[in-house]
Amino acid sequence: MKIHTGLPQFVAEISSNHNRSLDRCIQFLDKAAEIGCSAAKFQLFKIDQLFAPEILERSEEHRRRKAWELPVSFLPDLAARCRQKGIHFGCTPFYLKAVEELLPFVDFYKIASYELPWHDLLRACGRTGKPIILSTGMATMDEVRAAVNVLKNSGCKDLTLLHCVSAYPTPAAECNLSAIKTFYTAFGNKPSSMSLHFGWSDHSVSPAVIYRAVHRWNAELIEFHLDLDGRGEEYASGHCWLPDTIRQVIQSVRFGFEADGNGRKTPPPSELSDRDWRSDPHDGLRPVMKTREEWRRLTARKAYDR
Repeated sequence: MKIHTGLPQFVAEISSNHNRSLDRCIQFLDKAAEIGCSAAKFQLFKIDQLFAPEILERSEEHRRRKAWELPVSFLPDLAARCRQKGIHFGCTPFYLKAVEELLPFVDFYKIASYELPWHDLLRACGRTGKPIILSTGMATMDEVRAAVNVLKNSGCKDLTLLHCVSAYPTPAAECNLSAIKTFYTAFGNKPSSMSLHFGWSDHSVSPAVIYRAVHRWNAELIEFHLDLDGRGEEYASGHCWLPDTIRQVIQSVRFGFEADGNGRKTPPPSELSDRDWRSDPHDGLRPVMKTREEWRRLTARKAYDR
């Protein structure tokens, strides 16, 4: 996935907020494009291949997640809609066959924090040659290094590492955004056959956290959970953004980069007209003599016209 645009890229994580409705999925993709996202992603899982049998036998809460499964039959329509809207389509595989099922459709794979230790899944994604985004919630630095090596050795050429805290929602005080710098230090300056980028997977729903990740810690990609209307399965957990709120954040981030300018100290077009209203060097009065002369001529012309 090309993120070398000079601006941070935003990825909308739909997660399980689609409510198994294709129409709702399409609405998500349309909204992601409208608010300025570069990509949208879903999750492909089957609960009997996500949780161990002893968990499903004893936990009604986990069995209810059957209703969160994304039908594989949706994939062609979702990929086509993303192409139509000019955004990338990605998905997280949670079982090995899902990697193969997603291959014809996705522009990138996302590997979730919970699956970071499952190296067989990492290898399967790496072998596809597609770009990979890897979240690192709950992981130690040794585990992150091991995962990066597995992906590199399996053929991954384009990896984006996301610092992440797997708390839903994440308190701002626990975001530890400076870990993004740790990634840059550990991986960013070393020659490698793999293109590496770094970012933040947000569960804080805090504009301040995203601004800090981008402007202080140079996050190149921001992933966030999106809900359309507060009626998604995950919205009540408190880690999902609504469209109008995240839209303002995306716009503000981009306005901030626009404000950097080119560094040359010259008057921009918006202030050129005021240059002639500065103090004149000879008497310190405003405006400069040239402008005063123009006003005198204008006044004389008006008097003549009367």
